[in-house]
Parts: sequence; structure tokens; C-alpha cells
Amino acid sequence: MQTQPFVRFKDKILGNCSRIIVGKEDVIEQIVVCLIASGHILLEDAPGTGKTMLLRAFARSIGGDFRRIQFTPDLMPSDLTGINFYNQKKGEFEFRPGPLFAQIILADEINRATPRSQAALLEAMEEKQITVDGVTWPMREPYMVMASQNPIESYGTFPLPEAQLDRFFMRLRLGYMTREQEIGVLRRPDSRQLLEELQPVVEPGELETLRTSFAQVRVDDDIAAYLMDLVEATRQSELLLAGISTRGSIALFRACQISAALQGRDYVIPEDVKREAVCVLPHRLTLVNQSHLDSVRYVQNLLDEIPVPLEKL
Repeated sequence: MQTQPFVRFKDKILGNCSRIIVGKEDVIEQIVVCLIASGHILLEDAPGTGKTMLLRAFARSIGGDFRRIQFTPDLMPSDLTGINFYNQKKGEFEFRPGPLFAQIILADEINRATPRSQAALLEAMEEKQITVDGVTWPMREPYMVMASQNPIESYGTFPLPEAQLDRFFMRLRLGYMTREQEIGVLRRPDSRQLLEELQPVVEPGELETLRTSFAQVRVDDDIAAYLMDLVEATRQSELLLAGISTRGSIALFRACQISAALQGRDYVIPEDVKREAVCVLPHRLTLVNQSHLDSVRYVQNLLDEIPVPLEKL
């Protein structure tokens, strides 16, 4: 298997997005993993850390159509999916597509909308299609939803149910820049001006080729067993109300394959599992005493406790 196309693809997007978002190469790389896996991202972070700018830069880098949707309590499902309206000039009903028909979606503060509006995302995320009044409309590829949540302020919010959290491929966090990085951002031109200058760096058909070839990355039996040790430990723990689902174990398996390919390898090593587990697993766990930090710490503890398979000499 040739891994150079994966490395080139990653480097082009990293270089382009890093012109806008400084010092977050690891997060951008995880978004690339999610894109190749046809997954979606839940981004938890404080306001003003660059979530919208990051996704705008990412959308421009891959040449995708971008839409930002502000989720509020009065948002209706039809505001997302679109409606059939009567065109008086033509004397017939026409479909007006909603913002979900863009390719790269930022669902900003998704937990501020009611569960009914949150659920309007499910069909588009899982099946890459939207059904309105019995008519099904396919989405354009690449299609990715990135939903943001503010982990600090929870007043007046509607937490996502576990079944919907499980639909997100990863949960990521940007965090703050270092002091030196932020001083550099303060001195440079406005980010919106830099964003306007950003050009697509991905060739048509390049992503589809990667999506069909990453499954060739080899996962030895010992690595697969190590991955399942992690998953089964969550299902047997007394600290959890619910462990990792089969969807979650498949997501971790694919993330490890893509991560290995982006590093230039055609085989998965335990470090790939450790790197991806902290992004793919925590939001799928339901702890008895639920909190995001606890779920992340729980996964990190598992990674420390479960023996890593060693290379056979």
C-alpha cells in the first residue's frame, strides 16, 4: 500500500489551515482523520478560541461549501432541513433547501437547541441524506458536521442524549494558544483577511481515493486484541452506566488505520490506538458521576493499566 498520498494530503491541509489557526496542528490532523473516515466532530471549548475560523479555513482548504448555524431554543427542524413552499408565479410547490445542504456544517452551540431540532441532524449525519415531506435528498460529498458546545455555561441548555453523542466520530478541544503564539497572532493582519486569501489545496477525487484505500492498512491480531481490551473494559466497569458501543469500536479501528497512514505507515502500532482513543472514546462513555474531564481521565487510566502488545522478535 502507498501511504505517500495520505502524508501529502495531510501536509497540504495542515500548512493551509495553520496560516489561520496557529499551534493546533494536532487538532487539525484529527479533523483530517475524521474527514477521511466520513465522520463528524463534537468540539467542546470556550468561546473565542477559533472554532469557526478553523472550520472555515478547513472548508476552504478542501474546496467545500461552508455554513454556520447558530443553534437557539426557537430553532425549528425545518430551519435546518428546508421547506416546501408554494411558488405563486409557477403555481406549484418548490423545495427550498436549508443550511444542512452545505458540505461543511458548523452547528454552533448545539446544546442550546431543543432535542427535536438536535434530532434533525441525525439522518444527515448518519445516512448523508435529508427527507422532507416524503422526498429524500442526497447530500454532496465531502459532508461533515462539526458541532460546538460551551463546557462552562450550561444554563438553558439541552444536553445531547447518549445515542446522539455516539454518532459523533470524535470529540476534540482546541484550547488556548501559548503566550508566544498569541503575541504573533496579535501582530499579524486580521484573520478574516487571511481567510479570504486562502485557496483550496485538495485536488478533485483525491479524498475519495484515500477513503477507499485506508482499509488496506494492516491491523495485526495483537493490536486488534489490544483495542478490544479497551472496549471490553468499559463494558465491564462499575464506574460506567454504559460502555463503548460497536459503533464506537469500529470508529476507533478506522481512526487507527487512518492515523497510521497519515504518519506514513501501512500498519497500526499501539501508539496509534492510544492517540486516537482519547479522541474517539470519552464522549461515548456514560459515567455514574458524569463529567467530560472524568471520562477523559478514565480512558487515560485504562491506557495506563491495560498491557500494550509488544513486538514479537
